[in-house]
Amino acid sequence: MSVNVNRNVSDQFYRYKMPRLIAKVEGKGNGIKTVIVNMVDVAKALNRPPTYPTKYFGCELGAQTQFDAKNDRYIVNGSHEANKLQDMLDGFIRKFVLCPECDNPETDLHVNPKKQTIGNSCKACGYRGMLDTRHKLCTFILKNPPENDNGSVKKEKEKKNRKKDKENGSASGDTADHGDIDAPEAVDRDDEDEDWAEETTEEAQRRRMEEISNHAKNLTLTEDLEKTLEERVNLFYSFVKQKKEDGAIDSADKEILAEAERLDVKAMGPLILSELLFDENIRDQIKKYKRHFLRFCHNNKKAQKYLLGGFECLVKLHQAQLLPRVAIVLKDLYDADLLEEDVILAWAEKVSKKYVSKELAKEIHAKAAPFVKWLKEAEEESEGSEEEEGEDDENVEVVYSSSARELKVETVKSEKPDKEEDDIDIDAI
Repeated sequence: MSVNVNRNVSDQFYRYKMPRLIAKVEGKGNGIKTVIVNMVDVAKALNRPPTYPTKYFGCELGAQTQFDAKNDRYIVNGSHEANKLQDMLDGFIRKFVLCPECDNPETDLHVNPKKQTIGNSCKACGYRGMLDTRHKLCTFILKNPPENDNGSVKKEKEKKNRKKDKENGSASGDTADHGDIDAPEAVDRDDEDEDWAEETTEEAQRRRMEEISNHAKNLTLTEDLEKTLEERVNLFYSFVKQKKEDGAIDSADKEILAEAERLDVKAMGPLILSELLFDENIRDQIKKYKRHFLRFCHNNKKAQKYLLGGFECLVKLHQAQLLPRVAIVLKDLYDADLLEEDVILAWAEKVSKKYVSKELAKEIHAKAAPFVKWLKEAEEESEGSEEEEGEDDENVEVVYSSSARELKVETVKSEKPDKEEDDIDIDAI
């Protein structure tokens, strides 16, 4: 099974692949060792000698390594799992294979034993630079330069020799007779009947631009999703902030939701929106931006929890104005259907220091206590009324009258048992 050389790239069509490491543990006791069965194939995919990654494992694990190039056996002393070595190989690839500029693995190492330096050149983007030689493996590379490096030195020497030959040839050629050189014959262009140029009509140009823009959108989407959560949240923050600065925030609720879904940060949307759209006048702003928040919070308890976190951050920024009004603001959020009852009750049970300090969180919960108490009482009353309605339903009977046009509902009182009959004197019968 093959994996991406750069495993940070999740694209299944990534062109740079390598076989997954296969490790086999041999021996027992002090003689136990791990043989990397397919190290030659892995090294070939990385364009590095197989001794380099093997020695890298030894440096990272503090273990001795053995190389048997004839039999293709590359050994690390000790017992090591294949998954652990695969993760360690990512570190080798990042430091000694990938280009620092374009992250492509099309690089070559150039060793200069005299200057004790290791150069790195990329065939994809043209990058040239020096490796950091502080890693222990660099000592091994300096003593054992890659074979392709010797080949490149030979090629450079051959080029220099060719240049010298050309210079000598041109010097002697100045006195030579150039009259023997014939000019090339004119190309007959009479057969060029077909027009190979692209269409230049407005419709064709518009169609090509649409194809390019759609392709660019897909590329942007893929690139953004490969970014970390923090980077995607920052992109969403910038998008909403730009809408606000442009004065288009009021009607941009659908666009904001679409951008959050594109970046896969929908649940965290209320946290960013509360930071950008709310201030000390939050009560009026809840009514103004209710539609924006409903798109995120409707039937989404995770988003509602982030909204509570955003509210806590807001209280921290405007503590003097908002801390005394915590209960009122929470009720406004509840009445606007932005927060559900069970989410608020779950939040009230535990004081968290995720967004604000522990002390401020305790104060916020203390100020919210009257509203939470009201919620609990309302819940209990609703449960009690439901039970009473259930009892009343048992005493309801549907009565049909032939003279009436509609069905009538009557409450039937439960019949009470008659008073106990007087004791009968059997002798008196």
